[in-house]
Amino acid sequence: MFETKIMDVIRSFDTCDCGKKHYTAVKDVVIESGAVHRVGEILKKNSFSKNLLLVADQNTLKASEGIVESLDGFNITYKIYDNIRVADMTHVKELEEMIKDKDIAVLSVGSGSVNDPCRLAAANQNKQLCIFGTAPSMDGFASYSSPIVNNGFKESFPAKSPEVIIGDTKILANAPTYLKSSGFGDMIAKYIGLVDWQISALLTGEYYCPKVAKLTRDAVDILMGMADKVTVNDENTAGRIFEALLMTGIGMSFTQNSRPASGSEHIVSHLLECVELRDGIIPNYHGEDVGVATLEMLKLYNSLADRESIKGVRENVDWDDIYAFYGSMADDVRRLNTPDTITDSVDPAKLESQWQKIRDIIHGVPSYETCLDAMKKAGCKITVQDIGKDEKLFRDCVKYSPYMRRRLTLLRMIDMIK
Repeated sequence: MFETKIMDVIRSFDTCDCGKKHYTAVKDVVIESGAVHRVGEILKKNSFSKNLLLVADQNTLKASEGIVESLDGFNITYKIYDNIRVADMTHVKELEEMIKDKDIAVLSVGSGSVNDPCRLAAANQNKQLCIFGTAPSMDGFASYSSPIVNNGFKESFPAKSPEVIIGDTKILANAPTYLKSSGFGDMIAKYIGLVDWQISALLTGEYYCPKVAKLTRDAVDILMGMADKVTVNDENTAGRIFEALLMTGIGMSFTQNSRPASGSEHIVSHLLECVELRDGIIPNYHGEDVGVATLEMLKLYNSLADRESIKGVRENVDWDDIYAFYGSMADDVRRLNTPDTITDSVDPAKLESQWQKIRDIIHGVPSYETCLDAMKKAGCKITVQDIGKDEKLFRDCVKYSPYMRRRLTLLRMIDMIK
């Protein structure tokens, strides 16, 4: 029988040597076989409103058979989408309209794009939120933020962590294998996120918490050791994977940003998604694109770490070229890079003098070859062709992605390294 230790982990962060008070809204986590039949009981235990807005799509509701029956005694309003593949601001606004000025809580049934608008709508209207996860496909269940497409541009908006998270190991184990593999790809990305976070802290003094970083690193390392079991229909394995995904989301809650869980690889993925949406193409599952982008970043970062020394210079990029690539999204990118850019905070001399430490940070995570082998075992898509992208488009997104976020990554500093 699977038993989660997440609440013990949360309590262990009551004090931290970093000096920051770590907080998460998560008050209860239930991961067990048959949990779908206890959802109502768990919500009552956590003093949820008797009025519920149940949000799902046709697929996630079908996977959660028995959840409605478990909500005996609740007054339920339903918002059932056909199939949400991309969370859009229109979803957020329509959910807000359904909950504003009401004594009502939100029950999000699903993963990824079902949860994201619920987190933002519940935050904007200050409502209780429970997420019932239906697949171990991404790490955002406990996240504080919601990646939402707004007018064609994907941004991460401050949202809220749910008060309650529930996972039924039987349902998680029965999830489609491609969703499980997608979750694995999303987790491997944390290695790049941790590298970028630590390098930025080294060069700019950005806040960095070793304890939170270790929480994420331990979760990813555990999952790496289970690579060959990811696609197996096994409840204990599914529970462990779901727990690991929650750990990284808890880490994001503790820091109130996504640094512990995402870096340059996620930004590449977000730009790919924006370009595809602009061109009328439905994007892949999040972890699929992120996994391939992670391998690309690992290859690049490893090649940089092979250099024993560098010369640091000021960033000198062709902004007209960058804005031309973004086209209709150029104003959003301009807003994030004026009146100054994130690289203005980096002293080229310090980049040069700290290069050996940067190399050590890169070498501190598993290599490209190690992660590639693990992703193959986990059934992940591993090439640009696997995710159905045009090679030139993918390369362009790698090149131009650093400018769509005000976040320092090693990829953003490529033009500073000579």
